[in-house]
Amino acid sequence: MARGSHTDDIFLLRCCGDDIYPYLDAAARLRIEVFRDYPYLYDGTVTYEREYLEHYVNCPDSIFVCAMDREHVVGISTAIPLVAADEAFQKPFLDAGEKIQEIFYLGESLLLPQYRGRGIGHAFFHHREAQAKKLRCHVATFCSVIRPDNHPLKPHGYRSNESFWDKRGYQRNGLRADFHWSEVCEQAETSHEMEFWSRRL
Repeated sequence: MARGSHTDDIFLLRCCGDDIYPYLDAAARLRIEVFRDYPYLYDGTVTYEREYLEHYVNCPDSIFVCAMDREHVVGISTAIPLVAADEAFQKPFLDAGEKIQEIFYLGESLLLPQYRGRGIGHAFFHHREAQAKKLRCHVATFCSVIRPDNHPLKPHGYRSNESFWDKRGYQRNGLRADFHWSEVCEQAETSHEMEFWSRRL
């Protein structure tokens, strides 16, 4: 069942499992649009995005938090129990001997630029962490791409989200994994190293 709350003039709609389905296209569109910017430089397709996001529909304990400006979806944040996530996200934790049944994976937070700075990002984390606690998960985690400081496509004045994550209580947990995707202007997929951040709940 979908439920909602308000942040500023934006309505936050929370939905789980099958109720996520109507928002898959919006999530796919936002992933392609937001992740195209630095640091991901991701060149995605709607077909792949929908296939990837089906994991959330198929898990009754997953959650989408949708930021709505009237009838328009302007942001989506996702999360899923790690045991139901793609094996590529599970492997670093299994290799480290972690109990993945106790971990909640925070997939992505996607928000159009004009809606940032209103506290929606904090609300995204709040609702996903609340779902993790409801499921008695003791750890929330996510991963982010690693880029060198001198990356040629890094915009002037770019500020990473690391200070924001730190304020939320997340720290690097020492685990890393390689993921493949096509970057903007590339002809083929390449490997990108990602690092995981975690917080005990």
